Amino acid sequence: MSDYDGIAPLYHQRRLNLIVADYRGYGRSDGTPSLKDLVQDSQVILREVEEELSRRNFSGDLWIMGRSLGSIPAIELAYRSQGSLKGLIIESGFVSVIRIMVHLGIPARGRDLETIDRECLEMIQKISLPTLVIHGEKDMLVPVREAKDIFEHLGTDKKELLIIPSANHNDIMLVGLRKYFDAIQQFVESIGGRKSA
Repeated sequence: MSDYDGIAPLYHQRRLNLIVADYRGYGRSDGTPSLKDLVQDSQVILREVEEELSRRNFSGDLWIMGRSLGSIPAIELAYRSQGSLKGLIIESGFVSVIRIMVHLGIPARGRDLETIDRECLEMIQKISLPTLVIHGEKDMLVPVREAKDIFEHLGTDKKELLIIPSANHNDIMLVGLRKYFDAIQQFVESIGGRKSA
């Protein structure tokens, strides 16, 4: 995830630590990517992160953030680990794999996809964690209606939706840098009760 080498300092400036993981088969990781493995791998990664943080005597709050395709495992983790997480942040995410595939002109067939869509919606409806949803207004890859759909179906009352004006899928931070990080920082502080120095 060398893409985040330049982005991590922006989180650190706001006193937010960041742990980033590559999908199987992406970046320098090996293997072949699949939705099933993406979700299963995320559970292993979360366990390893929790164990490492414990070894380092980290006692702060732990949040899950998923961007784009990462929204699927983030939703899964938020649903399954609500007791150990403080909140959820979804950026440029989606709830329906089938709708995204159709939108992108990719044939969407198979019961597995329908099952994933149904289970993902059911999980969102049962998430009680505070959640921040961020999306680019002009996102051509994942239409903004996906963010609104996530927001509307979340089971929590503690939820916020930020649409970054004029932002697309891959320039959301660039176009809305201040709004983006202000929203994350304020959300974390309002839920975690922590103030930045």
